[in-house]
Formats: sequence, C-alpha cells, structure tokens
Amino acid sequence: MRKAKVYIALLHYPMYNKRMDIITTSITNLDLHDISRAARTYDVDAFFLVHPSPSQHELIRDIISYWQEGFGGEYNPDRKDAFSIIRTATTLEELREYLESMNGDKVFTVATDARLYSNTISYSKLKNMVFNEEKSFLLLFGTGWGIQKEIMEACDYILQPIEADRRYNHLSVRSAVSIILDRLLGEYWFNL
Repeated sequence: MRKAKVYIALLHYPMYNKRMDIITTSITNLDLHDISRAARTYDVDAFFLVHPSPSQHELIRDIISYWQEGFGGEYNPDRKDAFSIIRTATTLEELREYLESMNGDKVFTVATDARLYSNTISYSKLKNMVFNEEKSFLLLFGTGWGIQKEIMEACDYILQPIEADRRYNHLSVRSAVSIILDRLLGEYWFNL
C-alpha cells in the first residue's frame, strides 16, 4: 500500500511546438478518456487538466458533463467513475497553491519528458518514495513537443524517460501516462 498522495496534471501551456516556439495546445477528448481511466485504475488522487483558456474549460465541462450527468454516465458507469477524478486549473502555479493548501504541506513536482536531464530521478527511487514516505507528488505531463524548459528546471524532480535511447521516441501522452503510472504505482514485479 502506498503512503504518498499522487496527483497527475496534463499541461497545455507553456508547451513547445516542433520549432521550439511556446504555444498553447488544445484539449483532446481522447486524453480525457484514456488518462482518466489509467489514473482511476492506479488510484491516482486526482487528474488535473491545466489550461489557460475559458473556452477550453467549457469544452472540458461539456465532455465531463456528458459522462457524469448525461446519457454517457448511464450507458457506461465505468467511464463515469473514471471521469469523477478529473479536475481543472488555469495555471500550474494555481494548481500547486491549491494542492499545498489542501494538503497543508509541500507538494513535490515531478516533470516527465522523453529527454534526459542532469537531475533525472529513476523510477525505482521515486517508486520507493511513493510507497514508503508520507508525501504528496504532482506528476506533470506535457502536450505538444514538451514542457517549457523553465518549468522543467523549477520541478523538484525530473523522471527518467521511458526509453531515451530508442530511435523513434514520440509516444502519445496517453500512452506515456499509462506506462509511467504502471511503473510507479503498479506492483513491484520487475527490477527498475
């Protein structure tokens, strides 16, 4: 049984595009469905969608409403359950402040990326912290071509890439979230 609280956030700004310009990405229906299902499967405490646009928050509300209050919730109760852990925030800073005030203690931010950094933390070290220490962790997942460098550098930890040395290294965020949650919150069935 894990001792730590674990939250995940899907960031949509500030992200890089393939030219390394700072952009805002759009909410996608598939991300909500697939990430909430993975998060619910691994008992994540909450899944936050972080986006600065009011119109994108309205889209999130419409999608969630369909699966929570509309026909979708009756048709697919499992999806209704998965969507129950989705929350929203306008900025990462707002989210951090909310979690720290709610928990009454520091929330450690853990960025994820397909690249290696000098302050990378291994899966085994983070997994041991999650299962053995009473802390709170916020795992940050990026969209587009990755999270802005300044945000990465401000995080407490940067998780090692899933497989940095692959010739092709461009998983969908939905796939990456599932793999990372299994490695960090799943059973200790392999050596990390």
